[in-house]
Amino acid sequence: MRKITAGLFIAVDGVVEDPQDWHFPYFDDDMGAAVDAQLGTADTLLLGRKTYDSFAGAWPEREAAGGDDAAFAAKLGDARKIVVTRQNLESHWRNSEVIGGELIEAVTALKNEPGGDIAMSGSVSVVRQLLAAGLLDELHLLVHPIVVGKGERLFEDGGPTLPLRLLSSQTFGTGVLNLVYTSDL
Repeated sequence: MRKITAGLFIAVDGVVEDPQDWHFPYFDDDMGAAVDAQLGTADTLLLGRKTYDSFAGAWPEREAAGGDDAAFAAKLGDARKIVVTRQNLESHWRNSEVIGGELIEAVTALKNEPGGDIAMSGSVSVVRQLLAAGLLDELHLLVHPIVVGKGERLFEDGGPTLPLRLLSSQTFGTGVLNLVYTSDL
């Protein structure tokens, strides 16, 4: 069975919304390596619509530009991208498709297909659903030393209790914590 990992940039107060507004001052080579280890090694990406649109609007251009992140952009481009949406895709980013049917059933089938890891980035509502259904194998949190004070948080009030087990932790020079959890107790 394939493993599903989800990577999220998160503030100390649990905010995951609009990381482009607060994340970049903390980005360094260590964080780049952590993101690449989680996202860049998967052969399939599972993305919510907003995350997909953001990625499709940036990564193909970065690949074409041939800059420092072109190799990572090529990995993302080469990966199979499965988008959770009820709308048609307007992007022409290669290897992209819309997930068919009900989310939990479709992801269960996807996990049972042959292949490597399935990685997620952002896509908070999808992460929540997969955690609640027991389908998410690892939760990779890059906890930034900032209180954002407003915005969507990873876990909503009134959500289910989800015991997690810490698999690994690392502190970067910027103060970011790289925490990897599993829900497999």
